[in-house]
Amino acid sequence: MNLDDLPPPEVMCEGRFVRLIRRGKWEYASRANDIRAVVILAEHGGKVILIDQPRVPLDGRSVELPAGLIGDVDPNATVESTAVKELEEETGFTAERIERLGDFHASPGMLSESFTLVRAHGVRRIGDGGGDENEDINVHLVARADIPNFIEQKRAEGFAVDVKLLIFLGY
Repeated sequence: MNLDDLPPPEVMCEGRFVRLIRRGKWEYASRANDIRAVVILAEHGGKVILIDQPRVPLDGRSVELPAGLIGDVDPNATVESTAVKELEEETGFTAERIERLGDFHASPGMLSESFTLVRAHGVRRIGDGGGDENEDINVHLVARADIPNFIEQKRAEGFAVDVKLLIFLGY
């Protein structure tokens, strides 16, 4: 397949956050309005900060790294400012510095969405976390060596596991 031979993308439908696109025989989803995501790798006291929260598409809770949307509220938001805001809101921790680790795609055959993975430095607790009034987030501090067992325990409890946690499983 030569991408140059495909017709231009056709927007089939669009909501506030998601757009469904057809290009030739391909159908895929993208974020609307150039919204992007940031995913935060943060550690405190030798433990990785993980969260779990309800995810409507999965009809259940999911174990994840903290994350958030860039530009959904503030069009001038940056990767770094969003990472700190989401880390504080979701987990009750803040960071002195954010390091960009790269841009990644979680499901490139179906989604055009990318996320920027960042590492938080100088992490310290400033609150309880748990998200905003529309979220129900639980915070977990898990030693790297214990993450595979933690994930299996959560799976046994019926939780979904975000693909980004593969970085801890050593496959």
